[in-house]
Amino acid sequence: MSNPFENYKPDFCTSGTFMRLPSESEIPKVAILGIPFDTAASYRVGARFGPQAIRQASMCLSSYHALLDVSPFEETNAIDIGDLSVVTQNIHKSYEIIENGMFDLMKKGIVPIGLGGDHSITLASLRAAAKAYGPVALLHFDSHTDTWDTYMDEKYWHGSPFIRAHEEGLIQPKKVVQIGMRGWDITSSLDLGYNVISQNQLFTRGIDEVILQAKSIIGDTPCFLTFDIDFVDPAYAPGTGTPEVGGFSSHKTLKLIRSLTGFNFIGFDLVEVLPSFDPTQTTALLAATIVHTFGSLVALKVRQDSIMKK
Repeated sequence: MSNPFENYKPDFCTSGTFMRLPSESEIPKVAILGIPFDTAASYRVGARFGPQAIRQASMCLSSYHALLDVSPFEETNAIDIGDLSVVTQNIHKSYEIIENGMFDLMKKGIVPIGLGGDHSITLASLRAAAKAYGPVALLHFDSHTDTWDTYMDEKYWHGSPFIRAHEEGLIQPKKVVQIGMRGWDITSSLDLGYNVISQNQLFTRGIDEVILQAKSIIGDTPCFLTFDIDFVDPAYAPGTGTPEVGGFSSHKTLKLIRSLTGFNFIGFDLVEVLPSFDPTQTTALLAATIVHTFGSLVALKVRQDSIMKK
């Protein structure tokens, strides 16, 4: 009689990778990588430990996404290549490391999912995306626009990646959709030509209508998705650097992410998870579940593309 627990590992036993993914596989379509840089944060620091916390929380997840009917990391031969060796005291050297790491994956047709880190890291990822695909579309979930110019005379910080991306020509302004904003002013984004949907508009109009609008704006353009965990109300995600009350619940957030089928995603990141303010690991678990859903979206597209080729 066979032992059903012969290859079983308890949830607290981890290989150090997301959901125990291997570091190599045959023709991977998805790659997880940690980007533990947080020196550009303006308030709380500690998001450099976010990748580690997210990976640990991922041990609780199922390999199957029941609501999307897909096994995301099996169907994409996903890998976890570990953390990039950023330089904590030098944002520009770190940007080079991040850009090279992301581009190395993108040029092979692999969809990277970056685990941050503060939101400044996304600028480097967009540099890699533009190098691989030309100026891309951007789908941005956050409570802040992150289009402020400078902070204490510094141009490169976690509040400025999307004004810098505009200046560098990395994105197509008319195909930038920012969703969930409720902190500070949105004028700076509107001046750049971005489409901004505030948290109040999202509540009033509903998920289906807002995502339909985003799809009509972005279409089939290669799209990078960046998700700041402070999009979620701090009652559900307290472990973050700049919390803003009045956000979505974890339930509605996951429903929103699941609705993002049909986009041409070429990369993702999830940022601003700060474990020291997450005593019960609810933020890390939500972040891991969102990453699991990102993988599911890629798997669905891989499945669809396979069907189209037949």
